Amino acid sequence: MTGTDVFRQTSQGIQADLSTGVRYTMTKMVEVSPQQLLENRIIAALPEHPFKDAYRMLRTRVLQTMRNNGWTSVAVTGPATGCGKTLTAINLAVSLAMEVSNTVLLVDLDLRRPAVHKYFGYEPELGLSDYLTTDVPLHQLLFTPGIDRLVVLPGRSALPNSAEMLRSPRMIALVNELKTRYPDRLIVFDLPPILAADDALAFSPYTDCFLMVAESGGTKKDDLQKAYSILKNTPLVGTVLNKSEAPTSGYGYGSTQKKKRFFGS
Repeated sequence: MTGTDVFRQTSQGIQADLSTGVRYTMTKMVEVSPQQLLENRIIAALPEHPFKDAYRMLRTRVLQTMRNNGWTSVAVTGPATGCGKTLTAINLAVSLAMEVSNTVLLVDLDLRRPAVHKYFGYEPELGLSDYLTTDVPLHQLLFTPGIDRLVVLPGRSALPNSAEMLRSPRMIALVNELKTRYPDRLIVFDLPPILAADDALAFSPYTDCFLMVAESGGTKKDDLQKAYSILKNTPLVGTVLNKSEAPTSGYGYGSTQKKKRFFGS
């Protein structure tokens, strides 16, 4: 894949020191201010935010499971709309990029309602929808939001035949390329809700595992069970209970504010 950094030369067996960041030669740079990150709740990128530890814990649990199984890709979804799966996918990708041994690619596969780019305050001219329907080169779609080791592949516009496009030969070839190009790369896919469309099921053979996101007080138990059943043939790395209330007082560590809780598979 073009548009990557000038330091890694994996085809020659040279491993870069990723702790100093990555320099990109063709990937578009998008400046995102700390205020914008805060307003759009990308708190994993804010080192002083009191809730950052929730995403660090999620990252550690997910990363441990992925490494133990030799997995490099995880798809984030939820039973229905409103569970917060896109924001969870973004913050998970940012948290994974904070690990100095990884580069991370965040891919917006919610081709019915692509929204990842909006959280970074960016309106791309091209996106995955264009790649799947035209001959546009992949490197023209990618952008980095100024977060070390993180690159984003936006969806841009909606596709009415999204499920068919997600299992198309062009998409399968792209996923294989993304998963095998660099040994230090982790991929986070943002997929539509499971019960809203068949997109997640259509794509399930091409991701190593799923992360389920449920909304505390919003996701019905029956819907969650249905979602588990639909994805029964794909490993589940765990479930995030989003917007849950912690039982102890204070702010930050042991906060009563709404935060995330992770349940292993």
